[in-house]
Amino acid sequence: MLKDRRNAAQKIADQLMASERSIDLALADVAGLTGAMPAARIEANIAAEVGQEALEQAAEVLVALVSARRKIIATHRELAGVKDRIGLREVALGGLVPKEAADAGGLRVVAQAA
Repeated sequence: MLKDRRNAAQKIADQLMASERSIDLALADVAGLTGAMPAARIEANIAAEVGQEALEQAAEVLVALVSARRKIIATHRELAGVKDRIGLREVALGGLVPKEAADAGGLRVVAQAA
């Protein structure tokens, strides 16, 4: 039974990581698009009003993706709690960098820069 729970949890963890990555990639793509539009307008010597609506729409997509990112992070936190409640507290299901290592690494960089 524990093996079944672990397998199910691993499938969810894998999908969660893929979802987080997809949102970040979309966020990076839309940010690039949003930045490219005014740069292209300047390069083409076109009036600022041309494409304004498209720029605003892209900016709204960017805001929506940032919100989606916040929500997938909250989902991650909630699922970590579920993992604990189903008896898998001691089971590592993967991730790029453990939260503790990421936090400590960031602090070291700031300390070294100071």
